Amino acid sequence: MEVQSEQKWMDNGPSRRAKWWYSTFHTVTAMIGAGVLSLPNAMAYLGWGPGILMLLLSWCLTLNTMWQMIQLHECVPGTRFDRYIDLGRHAFGPKLGPWIVLPQQLIVQVGCDIVYMVTGGKCLKKFMEIACIDCTQLKQSYWILIFGAIHFFLSQLPNFNSVAGVSLAAAVMSLSYSTIAWLACLTRGRIENVSYAYKRTSNTDFMFRIFNALGQISFAFAGHAVALEIQATIPSTPEKPSKIPMWHGALGAYFINAICYFPVALIGYWAFGQVVEDNVLMALERPAWLIASANLMVFVHVVGSYQVYAMPVFDLIERLMTRRFNFPSGLALRLVSRSAYVAFTLFIGVTFPFFGDLLGFFGGFGFAPTSYFLPSIMWLIIKKPRRFSINWFINWAAIYIGVCIMLASTIGGLRNIAADASSYSFYT
Repeated sequence: MEVQSEQKWMDNGPSRRAKWWYSTFHTVTAMIGAGVLSLPNAMAYLGWGPGILMLLLSWCLTLNTMWQMIQLHECVPGTRFDRYIDLGRHAFGPKLGPWIVLPQQLIVQVGCDIVYMVTGGKCLKKFMEIACIDCTQLKQSYWILIFGAIHFFLSQLPNFNSVAGVSLAAAVMSLSYSTIAWLACLTRGRIENVSYAYKRTSNTDFMFRIFNALGQISFAFAGHAVALEIQATIPSTPEKPSKIPMWHGALGAYFINAICYFPVALIGYWAFGQVVEDNVLMALERPAWLIASANLMVFVHVVGSYQVYAMPVFDLIERLMTRRFNFPSGLALRLVSRSAYVAFTLFIGVTFPFFGDLLGFFGGFGFAPTSYFLPSIMWLIIKKPRRFSINWFINWAAIYIGVCIMLASTIGGLRNIAADASSYSFYT
């Protein structure tokens, strides 16, 4: 008989009817987001060798930590850890666990939703500029507001399974616009006098931009923060535990990840060199209909991605309100709490629309811990691999690399936000 984790995924009972391919498109939607379009920009600061090395290293390390998360979901016989925080309690203890895991997970989920607010608004604006040249163009802030307005309605969907259709559409869109991005760059060819030299800037600024580039790459591998919540929707029996279909789904997601990330990063950098923008689609103008379509696809994708990252936050807020403040659960609570969250992320996104810098900051501060080294730390605590074994060395390597990425990209992203904000006109 299956025993639920201390706090169930949904108070009205977790729905465990998902198939393995559900986990594929949920993971693709969570992982392959707007970050893929910034990878050529990260390559411009890292160069060919270090850039390719960081992409390969991140892909391999995060695939390993994804496997660890999947295995740890049912590491105690008869118990399922349906949330990252539940696994954190088991690994670090009931008092310390929430303080270690919950802040990092919230940074990832809220940070993603803020970035997707900015991305959705920018891509919708770009689509309208291309599709309707004679139309009166609105400010970027208005487009972000339009994107946010959609989520006041979508946020009322009750749980993960209810957004499966949105998530599937988003996963298809992510593969489509990634393919369009690198094919358009390949068709366009290299710009005149393309240069692959490092960008000319002061030594200090260049160092911080490299730090930020590391964060942009780590942002692109972000699905771990909701991996356990996705696995919680899959049925599990002693004969066929949920880790089997979930791993099949994760492998499918990482295959799609590879055919999206590497061509966009390498061909985008090949085409534009050091002058590539932080969103490679913004640098492409022709053919107009194709670029307009790609921007619309990004818009559809981030609509789904926002909901995938928001669902665990909605659950956390609602549990807090019912248990701590004795609010009655139901439609009224859902309407108020979820609308307040959407309004909060909308306000931050409109106020600080620095796409590349936000990717670097949130990528380092939240994504590096949850994707690179927190799973490895929990694996060492729970599974206790033999000291100096290959498994032991791999986990410690992931921890050291992840900590370095976290520190460097957090500092770089924060500094770049401060630098760019000094010359930015707010609410334009």
